Amino acid sequence: MKHFLLKNGERKEFAHMEMMGIINVTPDSFFAGSRTADTQAAVERADRLIQEGASFIDVGGESTRPGAEKVEIREEIGRVCPVIEGIRRRHPEVLLSVDTYNAETAEAAVAAGVDIINDISGLTFDENMAAVAAKTGVPVILMHTGGRPDVMQNDPHYDDVVQEVHDYLQRQIDYAVASGISREKIIIDLGIGFGKTFEHNMTLLRNIDRFADLNCPQLLAVSRKTFIGALLDEKDPADRLYGTIAVTLYGQMHGIEMARVHDVKENYDAVRMMEALR
Repeated sequence: MKHFLLKNGERKEFAHMEMMGIINVTPDSFFAGSRTADTQAAVERADRLIQEGASFIDVGGESTRPGAEKVEIREEIGRVCPVIEGIRRRHPEVLLSVDTYNAETAEAAVAAGVDIINDISGLTFDENMAAVAAKTGVPVILMHTGGRPDVMQNDPHYDDVVQEVHDYLQRQIDYAVASGISREKIIIDLGIGFGKTFEHNMTLLRNIDRFADLNCPQLLAVSRKTFIGALLDEKDPADRLYGTIAVTLYGQMHGIEMARVHDVKENYDAVRMMEALR
């Protein structure tokens, strides 16, 4: 498996797939189980996710589900920074990421204690994001998205989804490096469910090995998403846990380093069991 460098130069290596637990400080994220009403509830959710095996915690203050409305930056900062500070005080060892495409939010989050910027736009929505990442020295997660959350599911089209997503990620890696971000501080995410149809998502997953030549650790972010519900005929995200675990194990079999999940214990137990059997 691959590695990345932290802000302090420490090398983060992966002996096995690791879990990134999701905390949404939002009222409208698509899965109610990840929503937290206030800072205290969010910090307590982090306590539980870490106890269950998460080595990463991803904190977001704006829903990026299809059709989501934009949140003002000051409100986003006010949601995520107190949570980040609270988790950091209680868990200095855990790696924290902020789920944002706003450079101002990212910079405030790093000051509050975040280790990683998780940008769903791959540094494209905010022209200042690359500069913030380079200046602060934290790693970045570059995701492919088919557009802004409010319009990305409006008839997405690709001639060759695998090649186009691959080319996009290569371009954004090159752009990040040209902007002063170390090549060893880049993680990639295929953006499953972001500006893609069911078939696009399934095709990307079936061809997940095609992205190994980008030589970056990969984050698999599929937890309870719509494509799982479409295949299993489960309209409620609350009923998509088992489908999620299946995709997590598929990612593990293909050497994916990280899984971003709502349900850490269930996914991590499955990964540990599979690892013991291989």
